[in-house]
Amino acid sequence: QVQLVESGGGLVQTGGSLRLSCAASGGVRAIISLGWYRAVPGKERELVARVSVLGHTNYGDAVKGRFTISRDNIAHTVDLQMNDVTPSDTATYFCTTATNFETYWGQGTQVSVLT
Repeated sequence: QVQLVESGGGLVQTGGSLRLSCAASGGVRAIISLGWYRAVPGKERELVARVSVLGHTNYGDAVKGRFTISRDNIAHTVDLQMNDVTPSDTATYFCTTATNFETYWGQGTQVSVLT
């Protein structure tokens, strides 16, 4: 089992920046990837960014060039640097991790972008 705890959500002005952090604990040796998804009511969760244990990254089209994911394999954390945010980035952001057998999700942290 892996436990995930997110932090860093909140209110931010359009064009501003915000940094989300996620700390993993428990069965961290089995982790093969860490990432972030986001969700708004009435829509499916969408990929924001993901990073593998080898450091390979991929981003959702909506955030490419604005968001950066980074991972600390020693501290077992994954951060999401959000720059140049827009109201369309308003969502609940979920940290997620995958092992070979299971996917785990955090509780989510709310990000609200003010116009």
